[in-house]
Amino acid sequence: MTTTALKEPSVSGSSSGAAAREPRGRRPGRIRRIGLPYLLLLPALILELLVHLVPMVIGIVMSFKELTQFYIRDWGTAPWSGLGNYKVSVNFDAPVGEALLHSFFVTVGFTLLSVGLCWLIGTAAAVFMQDTFRGRGLLRALFLVPYALPVYTAVITWVFMFQHDNGLVNHVLHDQLHLTDKPSFWLIGDNSFYALLTVSVWKGWPFAFLIVMAGLQNIPRELYEAAALDGAGMWQQLRRITLPSLRPVNQVLVLVLFLWTFNDFNTPYVLFGKAAPEAADLISVHIYQASFVTWNFGTGSAMSVLLLLFLLVVTGGYLALTSRGRRTADV
Repeated sequence: MTTTALKEPSVSGSSSGAAAREPRGRRPGRIRRIGLPYLLLLPALILELLVHLVPMVIGIVMSFKELTQFYIRDWGTAPWSGLGNYKVSVNFDAPVGEALLHSFFVTVGFTLLSVGLCWLIGTAAAVFMQDTFRGRGLLRALFLVPYALPVYTAVITWVFMFQHDNGLVNHVLHDQLHLTDKPSFWLIGDNSFYALLTVSVWKGWPFAFLIVMAGLQNIPRELYEAAALDGAGMWQQLRRITLPSLRPVNQVLVLVLFLWTFNDFNTPYVLFGKAAPEAADLISVHIYQASFVTWNFGTGSAMSVLLLLFLLVVTGGYLALTSRGRRTADV
């Protein structure tokens, strides 16, 4: 009895000691398992830094240099200009600054109209597609065609459609519908702004449609059924249920559309070429012309940095306002 009583504590003590030591032995393996996903993501992170961060840093350095065509062979030998390129860019009384300011206002107006129309058309199409009817799947696929097409293919098609003599747009508006007195020039002059806006909206609204349609799937159908029993019509359901429920989705959607549209270079470049008309002189093409047409890379880099700062300020302000609005709504 005494021997057994004396041995029992030693057995229990040894088992508790083994149990205490067991997590310490497994801890390195657990750390390795937790760190494995980050290790697998490391190559992609390094590539992202090389693709985005390194050119950004080089561009910022170039903005402080007097880098013209005379120093293209060895741009490191270009003399430092300090804030000279920035002063030239923001001097709105001089030709360079005045042209940049005009391009900025054109881009702001174009972005607001494009984002607003893309969101409006995409939301209307997504709400319409919530009801079940024959051919809904085919219609959804057709709606996504502009988003699925390569940008260059889609824009080049629109270039042919906007031709003055044999374009489809003039054929429909002038020859068939007789809405204009004569065929219009869509790729030059003031009409170029409307041509660019049309292509941008046609290309961008399917993305808004896709995002809003995905957000509508998270709204319980019971809310609409209860609202219908209470006598709420379609517009009341849209205003009281759909739009408030889509607020988080719309906040992200509007920000993404704004950044994409404000920075869009492919659409105006393919539509108009290197020299965009004054009415459609977006800031992305304007910076390209200031850099690669006039060969003044220092000034072009300064404009790019100013554009980056503007987008950072707008994005930060937008996120702050939406976050405060979300907290207020939750309270």
